[in-house]
Amino acid sequence: MGILDKLKDTLTKVNSIANGYSEYDKLIEDTLKEHEQTRDYSWGIKLSDNSVYKDKVAKWPDKEKMDFALYCASKISDYHNNRSSYFSQDATYQNNIVREAYLAQLFRTKLALGDEDVEKLVGAFGKSKKWHWGVVNAWPIAPLLTQVDRQYKGKEVSERMEASLNTLKDQIQKIDDSFYEKQKLKLTERIDTLLFKSQDCKSIKPTCFLGQDGFSEYANTTIQSLLEQERQIWYQLLTKAQKATGSKPSNKYLADTKALFKELGPDKFKRMVNDWFSFLTQLKEKTTEHTSSYGGRTYTYTNSEYLSSVNIEAIKGFIWMCAHFHDNATLQNLAQLAERCYRKIPGKGPAAAAVGNACLFTLYKSKGLDGVGHLSRLKLRIKQSSTQQAIGKYIDAAALEQGVSTHEIEDLAVENFGLAEGARTYQFDDYTCTVRITGVGKSELNWFKPDGMPQKSVPAFVKERHKVKLKKVKDTQKQIDQTTSAQRDRLDRMLRSERKWHFGNFRKLYLEHGLMAYLTKKLIWNFTFDDSVVSAIFLNDQWITKENEVIIPNENVQVSMWHPAVHTVEDIRQWRDFLIENRLQQPLKQAFREVYLLTEAEVRTKTYSYRMAAHVLKQHQFNMLAKTRGWKYSLMGAYDDGRFNEAAELQLPEYGLKAEYWVNELNAEDAFNDTGIWNFITTDQIRFTDTATNQTKDLIDIPSVPFSEVLRDVDLFVGVASVGNDPTWNDSGGVPAYRDYWTSYSFGDLSEVAKNRKEILTGLVPRLKISKVATIQDKFLVVKGKLRTYKIHIGSTNILMEPNDQYLCIVPDRSQKIVTENVFLPFEGDNGLSIILSKAFLLAEDDKITDSTITSQISRK
Repeated sequence: MGILDKLKDTLTKVNSIANGYSEYDKLIEDTLKEHEQTRDYSWGIKLSDNSVYKDKVAKWPDKEKMDFALYCASKISDYHNNRSSYFSQDATYQNNIVREAYLAQLFRTKLALGDEDVEKLVGAFGKSKKWHWGVVNAWPIAPLLTQVDRQYKGKEVSERMEASLNTLKDQIQKIDDSFYEKQKLKLTERIDTLLFKSQDCKSIKPTCFLGQDGFSEYANTTIQSLLEQERQIWYQLLTKAQKATGSKPSNKYLADTKALFKELGPDKFKRMVNDWFSFLTQLKEKTTEHTSSYGGRTYTYTNSEYLSSVNIEAIKGFIWMCAHFHDNATLQNLAQLAERCYRKIPGKGPAAAAVGNACLFTLYKSKGLDGVGHLSRLKLRIKQSSTQQAIGKYIDAAALEQGVSTHEIEDLAVENFGLAEGARTYQFDDYTCTVRITGVGKSELNWFKPDGMPQKSVPAFVKERHKVKLKKVKDTQKQIDQTTSAQRDRLDRMLRSERKWHFGNFRKLYLEHGLMAYLTKKLIWNFTFDDSVVSAIFLNDQWITKENEVIIPNENVQVSMWHPAVHTVEDIRQWRDFLIENRLQQPLKQAFREVYLLTEAEVRTKTYSYRMAAHVLKQHQFNMLAKTRGWKYSLMGAYDDGRFNEAAELQLPEYGLKAEYWVNELNAEDAFNDTGIWNFITTDQIRFTDTATNQTKDLIDIPSVPFSEVLRDVDLFVGVASVGNDPTWNDSGGVPAYRDYWTSYSFGDLSEVAKNRKEILTGLVPRLKISKVATIQDKFLVVKGKLRTYKIHIGSTNILMEPNDQYLCIVPDRSQKIVTENVFLPFEGDNGLSIILSKAFLLAEDDKITDSTITSQISRK
């Protein structure tokens, strides 16, 4: 190029700049034009595929790239300063998107940055008058810090660079947006780390939990209380933990952190993190109140937070580190922490799902099967469908690794806690302490003196000299209670599957297992011999049939759970009589289980059942019950999400089936809550689908056990969640259009559950102290009080008063003692039965009632 050409080119550039149209502006427009030829949107520009970048910008020297970067940063600041709306997507907006893409791309490449470059770039960032995270997202702050860190590694940064970094830090800290608190803290921590390393490259930077919450205050104090040498290791561990991103750790992360805590000492590490986990399990959400003004009105709202987002990552990191351990204390603490983290905060969802997910991963990765045992329990305890699926995948993976089925690994993973026949003895000097299972989720701690006589309370010397051991005993007792509840629920689910065992395995896993034996010896089992099936229960150390005959199964006999749906009415009656005569209380409803057989109406409708249709249910209660029983359901809201009906679904993999219970939103009287979720739903059909073909199956082709179990679940949903069970629903307004339903359900025909309850009451009432004033009449337990006669509906538990069938509203007091505790029942747990008896005992002595809300109704004729 000649001198005249150079002069012409220079004049052209000057004129272009003067007109506000530089060569960089043209480059931006050319880039956008090429992008629009292949895409019909401006966002998501991929410069690595763009010829303008590849053939021109990528080949520039670093100095030219930095000039272009400064141009982009300056223009981005100008754009945000002058932008009037964040919803318009005009040409200015599109050009800005391209500049942001270039700025990010340039700092992802290796650049040689001088102190002046960083100073100018930070200055360009600082031009923005509207500091919020939307602006900061346009600036490559994290890649910029990476570039500086690489160039100054092992060297002290200059005063000019230090000033630029501090200016950048100040700008970031001024952003007032709590939603991005995590990003702010991580960026400022990176700047602090960079400055510290440059000044003292041989030392370890003091590191702390960054979030502003109760855990930071507690954990940082515990670290600072350590000796210097230990603190240095914890600083390194915490630095590693703060990088715990993603859903699970890499093998390198696990190896690096293991090397660090081995240097510290595994016991010291476990002691500290277990203390943190216990603190987190007990930590409550912090609720703050906020006010805002809009349109001349002031609005107040509350926000609840369990953990700050930046601390969640660090806590995840420490939980992952525990994947190397399999001791009972650590696994128990992780299981409890997982349960705490999945507990919902109103309006937000689970308190800290990411921490809970980390706990699940670590339980799965821990050595042995104890972690799988905790996962099996959590699968029954945690109601979120996504969490249940995640736990299921971990259990399936563990089973695959062990070469067994999912059912088998859950059998193998049940902890026996050193129990023998449901009890375990501990020695405290000359005193003895015994933990004994007394019921599902219940146990007793009994003390005995050296001479064997009972001691009413914990001996004083035990509290003084054996605090740690006593705490371990009480922790074990709590775990035993949790496990008996979880295993009872697992056994109840097994009634759906018709699972089979060889007696040898059954004996080891169930009869000789210190905890499972308490549950399984009270159940009825089928034994398949060569050409016959015999049902028996374990009584007085032998297997007894309902005819009181002894059987002796051999190791190869096949064992399965007895289910009333495949037995005759006479068989069921005989087993019920056997349990009552021998005063055997089953841990779950088995002999007294409700049976649902196919009706003529269902044969005619062929592919669906209307048996549980046309009910009005409380949606949130239905959702909770469905998930408790293993069904999948999504709450329906008063907003347009394309749904006006929804099916609760239950997978039945043993049969290749899926059960569906269809429900519809009850769109009336604005009956939805603050988050837009409908309060009530109405029920519709029950169907079964073949999971292989996705075709609806004829009901007549559904095996009797899954059919009965599905309808039993649905009857439970209706029986508990129906508004007809709420004694206050009608008086409190409810939904006026559905008041007739409330009346018809509250005092209508009995469901199968209620019929079963009636049978039990028929045998039970004559043995109670109210037998002279209480009788069973049709659908009611009738109680003759001193003032009036009362009819308690055996299904809904609601009450009518004679002679004019006046309604009596009594809301059960959950804090009162359950009156059935001292009454023999052939199975554990029926809340409705307990409520009926509580009301009956109360009304039998109605002249002694002092509650004015009740007496005023009784006295009103």
